[in-house]
Amino acid sequence: MLEKLELVEKRFGELEEALAQGDLYADPEKAARLLKEQKELTPVVEAYRAWRRTQKDMEDAQELMHSEEGEMRELCQAEFEESKDRLEELEQQIRLLLLPKDENDDKNVIVEIRGGVGGEEAALFAHSLFRMYSMYAERKRYTVEVLSSNETELGGIKEISFEVRGAGAFSRFKFESGTHRVQRVPETESSGRIHTSAATVAVLPEAEEVEVQIDPGDLQIDTYRSGGAGGQHVNKTESAIRITHLPTGLVVECQDERSQHKNRDRAMKILRTKLYEMQQQALDKERASERRSQVGSGDRSERVRTYNYPQGRVTDHRIGLTLHRLDAVLDGDLDEIIDALIAADQAEKLRTGTEE
Repeated sequence: MLEKLELVEKRFGELEEALAQGDLYADPEKAARLLKEQKELTPVVEAYRAWRRTQKDMEDAQELMHSEEGEMRELCQAEFEESKDRLEELEQQIRLLLLPKDENDDKNVIVEIRGGVGGEEAALFAHSLFRMYSMYAERKRYTVEVLSSNETELGGIKEISFEVRGAGAFSRFKFESGTHRVQRVPETESSGRIHTSAATVAVLPEAEEVEVQIDPGDLQIDTYRSGGAGGQHVNKTESAIRITHLPTGLVVECQDERSQHKNRDRAMKILRTKLYEMQQQALDKERASERRSQVGSGDRSERVRTYNYPQGRVTDHRIGLTLHRLDAVLDGDLDEIIDALIAADQAEKLRTGTEE
């Protein structure tokens, strides 16, 4: 690890020298690239320099312990122990900083929620999840834009796709993929029996055009009239869009906007993101030797969390975390769960990295 840190510090010095050259900024792209690299290396270099200072303090205190007596020796002993504890903290911090970064962490995300088993009750739960994520995004100062939705007459959601935009959005949402289960008494249930229903969530990093090249010849684009439940606006023009990507068979529909052009743009955004996800999954299979986090694979068939209304609790099954504040969680207070999932993911990566 020390060799790697020395190389990082050397590279950091080279970046400082390069960025001090005035003529560098004649090439804005290169300057931006070097500034980004410097920003990424700064926390590692700062932690490494703090580690070296603490190591020196510990060695000095140990040396004085052997030459001093009485109260002075006790002070040196206390300083030695304090430096030793700090050194261990810094080593752990550095290990985390050196973990491979998820290249998607800073990207915007597209979230898809679908009502699963449970009919109308599942659709109402899907709406609750959408509300929860929207409120969480607001807390993090992200913006949310609905890309497509299919609502029920009772206010539930059969399926919805929405974009969350903001720095680090994917890093905060990526562990939400999977099956979310709810246990509650439906309003339509006269006998007061608790029902269990579910909704599936998929979280996809938004793909840029440069990352996914789509041949227009591979697309079949159909237009149709859109309509909604419960007296919603029904278009008299064919503004809804259905795009089929012929090589993969992926089908994307968008009918939320009255403008055919806007629906087409949104549908292309979703298609591009889904194709990017397929590419990433193919890469993951190729890297069979690379271990994946045990926190969750992101498979929508995997049960990740249960929301129990009668007991007012939320349980994340991947890490065994139970919180008895269901209302706060459903109002978007998700940081405790997400922070715990990130910590578990980091711990697993550290463990597997040590084994390998």
